[in-house]
Amino acid sequence: GQRMAALSQALVTKMLGARELSIRAVTAAANEGTRHATNVGVLALLMGRMCGLSEPELHDLGVGALAHDIGKTELPAALHRADPHFTSAEMKRYRDHVGLGMALGERMGLAPGAMLVIGQHHEHLDDSGYPQSIGGPRITVPARMVALVNRYDNLCHGSPRTLAMTPHEALSLLFAQGQRQYDPALLGAFVRMMGVYPPGSVVQLTDDRYAVVESVCASRPLRPKVQVHEPRTSYDAALLLDLAQQSTLGIRRALSAEQLPSAVREQLMPQRRSAWFFEALDDDAAPAPSFSTRH
Repeated sequence: GQRMAALSQALVTKMLGARELSIRAVTAAANEGTRHATNVGVLALLMGRMCGLSEPELHDLGVGALAHDIGKTELPAALHRADPHFTSAEMKRYRDHVGLGMALGERMGLAPGAMLVIGQHHEHLDDSGYPQSIGGPRITVPARMVALVNRYDNLCHGSPRTLAMTPHEALSLLFAQGQRQYDPALLGAFVRMMGVYPPGSVVQLTDDRYAVVESVCASRPLRPKVQVHEPRTSYDAALLLDLAQQSTLGIRRALSAEQLPSAVREQLMPQRRSAWFFEALDDDAAPAPSFSTRH
């Protein structure tokens, strides 16, 4: 509990101290649970900042987001990710992670706001969620944020039996199909925050080269930084271009993994697990720490 509180406070302090932030994607090397918890924590806090939550509200949001799946530590590893092939008994036990998380959070002495995030992060506005199917205004705003971000990160990383989507595909699916389950105002804010081409998206540039979006600034959503595919060059050594500095070069379209030539796909998407973090763009700001899940 103390470690989550400290990380949440560090994130909040850095976010509130910067006028403008850039969201970045890196390849994550940490275990799945740590990566997912950190991703949800960072993205939820960025949403909270964008939506004007107070510092205490942001702190509770951060702790709740980082701890939202803590109940899964009480379950077998095979039940840590929802699977469409689960039996009804397996699905019921998987869903028990919410109640188990509430019990753990109470023993850890987490604040009420953080506890509500843990207890409601699978609730939906249309009453289709769980464990209480409460719907509507009874779901707190921070819990609505975490529910949305949690779904986004899961779409981007797939389950053991489902293919991961690119961030652009995941955002498009949420916007098209999530209007009833998720808060429309928050969904719109999330789309604006992540940009038309969220970090990690695969794109084709106007000169026909392929690239992966590396970072996005909300004030320049159509001009992100991208890593460009170059034959016989490793991903880490690929050319990094800031499209905001390119007057004649831009993005033509976003692509799915299946639309990429095999050689390009192997370089740009080598079964990567993405972690999202942020950095301050203020000229007078100190270098921002990288809140990624890399060890």
